[in-house]
Amino acid sequence: MNDPQNHPAPRIAAESAEERFVQLVTEHQARLNAYILSLVGDANRAADVLQETNLVLWRRKADFQDGKPFLPWAFGVARLQVLSNLRDKRRAPSLLDADVAELVSSDVESQAENFDDIQSALKECLASLPQKRRQLIEHRYFNSKSIDQIASSTDQGSSNVRVTLMRIRRQLAECIERRMAAGGLA
Repeated sequence: MNDPQNHPAPRIAAESAEERFVQLVTEHQARLNAYILSLVGDANRAADVLQETNLVLWRRKADFQDGKPFLPWAFGVARLQVLSNLRDKRRAPSLLDADVAELVSSDVESQAENFDDIQSALKECLASLPQKRRQLIEHRYFNSKSIDQIASSTDQGSSNVRVTLMRIRRQLAECIERRMAAGGLA
């Protein structure tokens, strides 16, 4: 007869595997959130998708092979959650449709190994923006305000806000590329 008290090692090993899995999920929360946010373009929606992704990761933890790279596997799970979220007709419209998100996701996943460098460059580029431009980015992407809400609060037309945000995104992308190239990371 098997007495669990006489065989403590397998239980300890199982707990250690779960602990390692939880540690991996916890360590990569910021990367998963940034990945999801890059696909859905709304912080609140990204938070919802991240929660769904974490649940699926936990349910599928047996599928993850210990010792293999965690992030590509987690990105794959997150991508499916994003696509599911975008295809749900009951949800509010997003910045991207499902087909575009699927195309963008492969680019983002290929950049995963440079994520920390890109994030660091983005922080520096955001800090270098004039205050009004930085506030527009914060309103839109950190506070998830709509274009119309931003236009109303800044006494601008919606089309002006839309064009300004497009120019700022382009400016940030160029800034990140310059910083990455200067650091030999591009």
